[in-house]
Amino acid sequence: MKQISLGILYCIFTICCISYAQQPTQDGPHSAAKMRIALVGDSTQTEKAGYGLGFCANLTDSVTCINDAKGGASTKTYRQEGYWAKALADKPDYMLIQFGHNDEESKEHKARETNLQTEYPVNLKRYVEEARAQGITPILVTPLTRRYYETDGKIHSDLLAHAAAMKKVATEERTPLIDLQADSIAYLDTLTEAQGDALGITKKDDAGNTVPDKTHLNYEGSYIFGRIVAVDMGKAVPALAPFVKPTPATLPAAGIRSMAILHGAPVRIVLTGDSTVALGGGWGAAFCALVTPNVECVNLARNGRSSKSYYDEGLWKNALETHPDYILIQFGHNDMPGKGPLRETNPETTYAENMRRYIEQARTAGARPVIVTSLSRRTYKDGKLVLDLQAYAAAAKRVAKEENVPLIDLNAESVKLLEAMTQEQADQFDAAGHPDAAGNVGPDRTHLNASGAAVFGRMVADDLAKNCVELGPDIKGETPAKPSAQSHP
Repeated sequence: MKQISLGILYCIFTICCISYAQQPTQDGPHSAAKMRIALVGDSTQTEKAGYGLGFCANLTDSVTCINDAKGGASTKTYRQEGYWAKALADKPDYMLIQFGHNDEESKEHKARETNLQTEYPVNLKRYVEEARAQGITPILVTPLTRRYYETDGKIHSDLLAHAAAMKKVATEERTPLIDLQADSIAYLDTLTEAQGDALGITKKDDAGNTVPDKTHLNYEGSYIFGRIVAVDMGKAVPALAPFVKPTPATLPAAGIRSMAILHGAPVRIVLTGDSTVALGGGWGAAFCALVTPNVECVNLARNGRSSKSYYDEGLWKNALETHPDYILIQFGHNDMPGKGPLRETNPETTYAENMRRYIEQARTAGARPVIVTSLSRRTYKDGKLVLDLQAYAAAAKRVAKEENVPLIDLNAESVKLLEAMTQEQADQFDAAGHPDAAGNVGPDRTHLNASGAAVFGRMVADDLAKNCVELGPDIKGETPAKPSAQSHP
């Protein structure tokens, strides 16, 4: 009987183990499930200019850290623009929800603003309730303070009322709370204003001068405040304490380099692409004119090249051999059908594969790749701009997102500008005598004259500073007058 009982127990144990092993997990049917923790909020949580990188770096390897924060979002627009639905679809176990900066009411009455007494708390409660309905545990985070120092040497925050409103919601909803507003003020009160500014990025004032950005964070700031949030999370939800690293994470090599660039280390930026980037008809020269002497700007874009031919001819290899710190990559015009077998690519297959290869090889060479979608052509039909590069722009955007590299959506920005113009007005940007247009009948609506190069080069420069925030001081702030829809060539 004893042997039979042990045999039965062994069988039961085996069956249970097999059954458990076959259970699907959130990371796949055969992998060990990780704790999933997501950030939901505005730019002060993002990886680009918030504490997102530092927060995730301070969690153990047994956590999948998801950053669903969106720059410029408020409790209103985060839902309206579809980001909340995406955050729920990511199915985290815990969700850190922080809003306030963009909910503030102002004289401009921006569409993203909410009323502090009504909309803001109602929106927060709705987020909490909907997260719980999906089996997610919400944790409210009061907004990170801005670094506004007064003459007494202390922080005087403009977000205290929003922090108080959020704390009230947390009490009413019985939700765990991280009082980042209080903790960030307490930390910054131990620093001088100069030391506080050293944790942030830069921006341009109305005169184009580089000044401290009192809201957003650089790499070092991200790691400091990310650590505060991670530790506070473990206190607010003790079950999460084991998932916080016991000692603060240190800056990785990329972070050390980012801080060096922000503080004035020399930089080499290399431009690769086709004739809409190259000298004599593209935006590249105007872009290079907008960087400070601290930057060596090298334009290696070449007329008539596609993502295929640029590589096949060895031009990409030559570009990497210049040892760039950043390499901007824009192709599409010559990848289109009709350009011949040596240049044509399919946006969904060969073009996307080429862009991934560029990204991988740039990273291997120690350069930071930046994808730039194709500048729009300026041809109108029946009064509407012809959009013939959308498939390539969409593919470039998708690859950039999947590979987690900075994206400058020049196609979308140029389309937005041009759609507000007529054909006659857009022709103010047309080049004359470009070699790629030799033999063509009519205006050259692909390449740029000096006026067009200045406008679109400015777009690229400004977007580069937004995507690679450490380059902010290296972009000149003198913005040229915007082209008027009433102006003519």
